[in-house]
Amino acid sequence: MPGGTLTVIGTGIRAGVQVTLEAREALGRADRVFYLGAEPLADAAIRAQAPGAEPLADLYAEGVDRGLAYEAMVERILAPVRDGLSVCAAFYGHPGVFAAPGHEAVRRARAEGLDAHMLPGISSEDCLFADLGLDPGDRGCQSYEATYFLEHRPPVDARAILVLWQVSVLGRREAVVAPDLSRLPELAKVLGELYGSDREVIVYEASPYPVGGAHVERTSVGELVRTTFPPLATLVVPPAHAAEPEAATCSSAARAVPAPTTSPFAE
Repeated sequence: MPGGTLTVIGTGIRAGVQVTLEAREALGRADRVFYLGAEPLADAAIRAQAPGAEPLADLYAEGVDRGLAYEAMVERILAPVRDGLSVCAAFYGHPGVFAAPGHEAVRRARAEGLDAHMLPGISSEDCLFADLGLDPGDRGCQSYEATYFLEHRPPVDARAILVLWQVSVLGRREAVVAPDLSRLPELAKVLGELYGSDREVIVYEASPYPVGGAHVERTSVGELVRTTFPPLATLVVPPAHAAEPEAATCSSAARAVPAPTTSPFAE
């Protein structure tokens, strides 16, 4: 039987209203649809467009390394493609941003000679720039997964925006069901060495709902450990205001350390 096709799409952040026209078309023409959302409303929006859509979230197991869940997701997605069907895999936000199974499914399908491609979607970072009024084209933007940033200390240009993702599960590589901020003091210490305790930081979470605003809490590095973090929190360090002294670029607290070899599923 000839191989099928795979289209990996993103559903955006705001449930039901940020799916692009080409993503909707992919949903409509697929023989099988799989989805991984972030909350029930987003899941319901996918099922409304594709009533037979099948969830991938059941492959997560608390305490189990996420890489194992990602491997199971990839194989579930690819099985009907190998059987000759048209498959659409839908992921929350942008399907290629913090969505390792989407990338791996496309890579593996192509390696097997199957037709596979990924369509772009609206990511949390897109929402962040809009909600916070920050422009990465001004003085640049550095974007790191928070655990990687803490453990490997890449160089930091303090004149640019710094965005740290997945702060609410800092240091956790397994599936978790609740935020874990036990290593937040370590991150605050590193940021204090880079920027000083008075530097403004923003705890941000894009709104997943069609109405309502994002979670935006402005605080300082020194007050970070006493700040409330929502489940999908992102930490943003804006550039210094024009009247403020710039912190040193590539501070001694931020050194380049080669990253270890990781599996293709590591976030």
